[in-house]
Order: sequence, then structure tokens, then C-alpha cells
Amino acid sequence: MSHPLPALLNAAHEAAARQHYPQGALYMVATPIGNLADIGLRALHVLSLVDTVACEDTRHTGHLLQAYGLHRPLLALHEHNEAEAAQAVVQRLRMGQRVAYVSDAGTPGLSDPGARLVAAALEAGLRCVPVPGASSVTALLSVTGFTAQSPRHQGRFVFAGFLPVKAGERQQAIERIGADPVACVILEAPHRIEALAADLALLGERRLTVGRELTKQFEEVAQMPARAFGSWLQAQPQRHRGEFVLVIHAQSAAEDADTIDSASRRTLALLMEELPLKSAVRLCADITGVPRNALYALALSLRQEKPDAT
Repeated sequence: MSHPLPALLNAAHEAAARQHYPQGALYMVATPIGNLADIGLRALHVLSLVDTVACEDTRHTGHLLQAYGLHRPLLALHEHNEAEAAQAVVQRLRMGQRVAYVSDAGTPGLSDPGARLVAAALEAGLRCVPVPGASSVTALLSVTGFTAQSPRHQGRFVFAGFLPVKAGERQQAIERIGADPVACVILEAPHRIEALAADLALLGERRLTVGRELTKQFEEVAQMPARAFGSWLQAQPQRHRGEFVLVIHAQSAAEDADTIDSASRRTLALLMEELPLKSAVRLCADITGVPRNALYALALSLRQEKPDAT
């Protein structure tokens, strides 16, 4: 039986070679977040085409390329040398080389190194080409159902990345997340996950989806109230291991209603005595600045308490 790698690379070339790949360009290439089968055909083509692969960890990337039957010169570019190494990459690009940049996993330049490199290349007037692929953020969001649960937020979310290490700063960050009704995605390492779980309990019943070891053999995805995350971790010892992605869901209409101040509540109640429900909600939103959807949820609740209300 023939080895599958040559056939895979041939398929990558056939699928991707029709696009133009300019020289003197930086290619930001997404790589698998765990499962090697998640590499894109275009990523394979680019990695086989470039003159140099700049990377977060040369050992890790060397093993990755070897797994696909690729061999390319490697250049270390990580958080500790990014400014200096970026200039070395810029010099290669000016010479007309194609250079790819990959982080250890996923899409580079977000929570991983690469942003300073892109900034240096753009400042030098050089082209940066995205080669999309695996992302732990979109992978977890796709299995949360968060857009259906909070349709009024229209699928919006905030990417917070890794929260501050210091306890006080992390708690303040979580308080800000809790005050924002939009969904939020955060990342965390295993040695800090227990502390994060304790702080997330501040969010109470706010819905939380946890992704652990996504795409890997012991992948877990679980959904729960934020207050229950600590108990979920403690239920099985292995749950403290691996990389974590978490989605704090958007507030529900009922949760939004719970945050409305007493003056706005009274304004709505008075308007409902004189106006139809929708008109009362619209006018109250104009007067108080409270989001109309939150007021509508509260109005429905008030009408249930007083069935004779219009």
C-alpha cells in the first residue's frame, strides 16, 4: 500500500495552485489545534511553497511539518523575540522571499504571537496574506447554539482571550464581562483554570459553555450555569488538564430585565397603565435609555402579574 502523504500533497497542489501566491509576501497560516487531520489543503500548499517558515516553536513546527511530509527552513519568532525577529522576516520579504508564519496551534496573531510581525510587514509596505483554518474560538462557538438562545444580540460576541493573571484584575475583568449582555469568549491554561472557575461563579446563572482539549482524543464540551463550573471541574480529576476555551453566553431577556433599575421599572409600569404594551415599551426606552428588548421582557412579566393590564 502506498504512503498517503504524496497523494495528500498532490491534492493540495491541485486544489490551491490556481491562486496567485506573490513573492515578498507574509503568509499567516492557521494550523490544527490538536487533530492533524484539520490542516487545510491551501495551508499545505503554502507551507510547501514558501522559502521560510517562521514559527512560535521550531521543535513543535518541525514535527508538524514532518507529519505532512514537508521540510522547510525554520525561523524562531515568539513572544520574547518577536520585535527583533520580525525585522529579520521583513528583510527576507524585501529580498522577494515568501515567508509563512505559524503559531503552535490555530490562527496566529490573536492570542498567539504574530501581530507585531504583521504590523512590521505592513509598516514596510509589504503584503500579508491570510490562510484560514482551525480556530478554537469558532470551533466552540459553533456548538453552543448561542445565536438561537439570544437572537436579539444577532450572533455578536467579544473575544477577550486570556484574562489577567492577577486575581484582582481578573475579577474586575469578569465583572465587566458580566455587565455586558453580549457573549464573550475567553481562553485559559490548565494551571489557572480552577482560579478562573471560582471567579466565574460571580456570574451566577449566566450560561457557560466549556470546551476542553478541542479536537483531541479527550475532547469535552459541556454547558452549565457559570456558578456550576467549579463543581464540574472537581467531578473528574482529568478535567483540570488540557487547554480551555469558554463561551459566556449573552444574557437572556429575563436576565436583562433583572438588571433594570427601580426608576425605569416604575416608569414602565406607569406607562403601561395608559398605553398599549408595545407603545409603553417604546416610550420607556426613549425616556430611560434601557434596551427595548429588556423592557419588553419586563413588560410581559408585569402583565402576567396584572392580567387586566393592556
